[in-house]
Amino acid sequence: MFDYCLILAGGSGTRLWPASSSRLPKQFLPADGKTSFFSLALERALALVKKDGKVIVISGKSHICHLLADAAKLTAAEKKRLLVIGEPAAKNTAPAIACAVVYSLLNGGGNMLVLTSDHIIKPLKVFKADAALAAASAKAGNLAVFGIPPSRPETGYGYIETGISGVLKNQDGVFNVTAFHEKPDLTTAKNYIADGRFFWNSGMFAFSAGFMAEQFRALAPDVFLPFEKLKKPGAASFSVSKGIRVLNAWRGLDGAYKKAKTISFDYAIAEKCRNTVMIRANFDWIDIGNWEEYVKMRGKNSSTVFNCGGKACFVDSDIPVALAGVDDLIVVIRSGKDGKPASALITKKGETQKVREIVEQIKKAGKMELL
Repeated sequence: MFDYCLILAGGSGTRLWPASSSRLPKQFLPADGKTSFFSLALERALALVKKDGKVIVISGKSHICHLLADAAKLTAAEKKRLLVIGEPAAKNTAPAIACAVVYSLLNGGGNMLVLTSDHIIKPLKVFKADAALAAASAKAGNLAVFGIPPSRPETGYGYIETGISGVLKNQDGVFNVTAFHEKPDLTTAKNYIADGRFFWNSGMFAFSAGFMAEQFRALAPDVFLPFEKLKKPGAASFSVSKGIRVLNAWRGLDGAYKKAKTISFDYAIAEKCRNTVMIRANFDWIDIGNWEEYVKMRGKNSSTVFNCGGKACFVDSDIPVALAGVDDLIVVIRSGKDGKPASALITKKGETQKVREIVEQIKKAGKMELL
């Protein structure tokens, strides 16, 4: 069990554009038809943090309304264990983790688990068992990362290269980390699979707050020092919304974010830390990284569809859609009836990775309101 569990709930999830956008990021979309990805992350976090511990959620200020709506479904006891911190600026994952580490140290410190907010992880029982290994590794003075056994040569994920197993006494499934690798090309990914020592990087970590503060000071002071100057927030720094505490007036936080370097935790710390071990995941892990994967998970159309002479199409639309004589399409439409800009995506199955290129074209065209 952990003293703190940090959920990273930033980002805009443009790979699922136009359903996911800067206004409603992927983590707040339904993962199973009703429950959002973020709600599932909350469930995991509450199951892994101690009864007197805290679940910290760090998200963009403009997204707090979404996470509060999801968290409103929690029990009163669960809400007391939850704290929301709004980021004044998107600075990638290292500043967010540094912020949480400093907050924890100002409140007694302890061990911390860092979770993503937009992945599918199950079953919970198995994840808890693997997290226990991570907690033991953190207690022993390590940065623990979760590595996913690869099922295919994937070019969309980073990889963890491992060495000797059994770093901790009598702890199977714990590996030395030799190196982190960026998203590879297909040939390199195939070589990784054939080698057998490479795992997908899940983006989840465990460590003690004191240990991580030392790592930040040594490896990324330009990220950590602005936050380390913060004082413990007083009662006036918090507000309460729907029974959930929101740290929305922490004196100096905006300035700390402004000064902190924009960089990922992987680049700033994980790739440089010498005391890093990997927990081999026994749980099922899915990163819904494109529309094709989302369709496989959802299965059914999420709107009214009239189909004539076509097959194997998926529609996610807030208005009725008619399909005539077309196969293997994914159609996503946001009509703008909610007052937001209208947009539509029509793609063949097997081509959904190109949504990234579409998003880049939108940016170059200066149509940021669509994102």
